[in-house]
Amino acid sequence: MGEIVNLFAEAAFDPGEIEVLCAAYEKARVSLHDKGQPPLVNEIIALRIIALAKTGERDPDRLCAGALAALGNIRQQAI
Repeated sequence: MGEIVNLFAEAAFDPGEIEVLCAAYEKARVSLHDKGQPPLVNEIIALRIIALAKTGERDPDRLCAGALAALGNIRQQAI
């Protein structure tokens, strides 16, 4: 996960924001059952979370849902 945290830090988020982004990232991975996802999928999740956060979104549930939507995951179950 260190690589993902670095992506969040490079995007100029403060430590508190990075904590929120990491929570959203982990929630998205868990919802995909994180079973051998290719690194590209994890990167897409992180980049989508960054894009949403740059618009001002800070709710981890909404960040997670937006990242999953970018993957075409329409199962917006109890996130």
